[in-house]
Amino acid sequence: MAQKVTKVGVKKEKGYLYFVDKAGDVSRAVMARGGRKKGQKGKKEKVAKAGVKKESGYLYFVDKQGDVSRAKMARGRK
Repeated sequence: MAQKVTKVGVKKEKGYLYFVDKAGDVSRAVMARGGRKKGQKGKKEKVAKAGVKKESGYLYFVDKQGDVSRAKMARGRK
């Protein structure tokens, strides 16, 4: 189903949302109810440099092993 794109090996911490940003690197942001303190809203930080070139029609994400993977997006199903 999913295909591994790059091995990064990011160690995930509780209370953070990990994602692949516009530059193709792994970033994280504090989750809405992840034990956030006042004033931390919307702050994102770069965790690892992956340099992934994104293709249209794919969803890029950080998998359980901390690597960047992608899955084909379902479009126009009936």
